[in-house]
Amino acid sequence: MKASPKPRKTAAPKGATKAKKLAAGKKAAPRKRPAAAATPASKVVARRADYGAPVEGFFAKQPPHLRVILEALRGVIREAAPDATASLKWGMPNFAIGRAMMCALAGFKSHVNLIVAGPPEAFVDPRGLLEGDGKTGRHLKLRAIDELPRDDVRRWVHAAAEIAREKR
Repeated sequence: MKASPKPRKTAAPKGATKAKKLAAGKKAAPRKRPAAAATPASKVVARRADYGAPVEGFFAKQPPHLRVILEALRGVIREAAPDATASLKWGMPNFAIGRAMMCALAGFKSHVNLIVAGPPEAFVDPRGLLEGDGKTGRHLKLRAIDELPRDDVRRWVHAAAEIAREKR
């Protein structure tokens, strides 16, 4: 004798459980509304963990061929503005006089930037080495130590230091 096959369960139509609950006098669970998207103004940005830290950690993490350039730039900055203090801000060494930013160093995969703060007309650049046309600063991009124009950098850092001293 053959056993009779078990009856198949059929899926209930969508909403059937809700209808059954309502028929039984139970309340249906309230529908969840999608979360409202956060607007950029309400977004809280946490301070970087390295904010204000000593700059030595930044230099130690750089590849050797870029570290040489960064160390040379740091030496020129120290000569041109001995009263400047250095700390990490935005993940890069930032040099300031008082609370006013003077310049910063940034390391990338294949180059280094020296960023000088101040209006573009404050930095005399007859050779056109500085890039950017921002209202608050310009930058010098270096890929090798032999590209470093020490006299120009010294002059630009000195000009940025004077601007920072006026702001403090």
